[in-house]
Amino acid sequence: MDKFTAIADITRRRIIELLATEGELSATDICGHFQVSPPAISQHLKVLREAGVVSVEKRAQQRIYRLNPEAMAEVEDWAKQFREMWSRRFEKLDALLEARMKAGQQSKPSEGNDES
Repeated sequence: MDKFTAIADITRRRIIELLATEGELSATDICGHFQVSPPAISQHLKVLREAGVVSVEKRAQQRIYRLNPEAMAEVEDWAKQFREMWSRRFEKLDALLEARMKAGQQSKPSEGNDES
């Protein structure tokens, strides 16, 4: 599964947000933040792990999860392309609207300048 499919699910996005704010967490700690069964959270963690969004380290009997910053950078870079594209389009629209407003103001006769 690719990163974008993995983060499409709201629960997985919440897991990502949790790991981003809390840092490393055990699977048990992650489960404690959700009203979903531990096996369901385990499946979500598996999807995130297989997509490379999170990494896992086994410490004694626990599995410790952490966010993979490189994977999130890839998602951010993808989103940034669209943000930049839309910014350029809005800048062009602003310039066009400003030019039309100026042109409209120049073509109006001034008040108090009656030539009849």
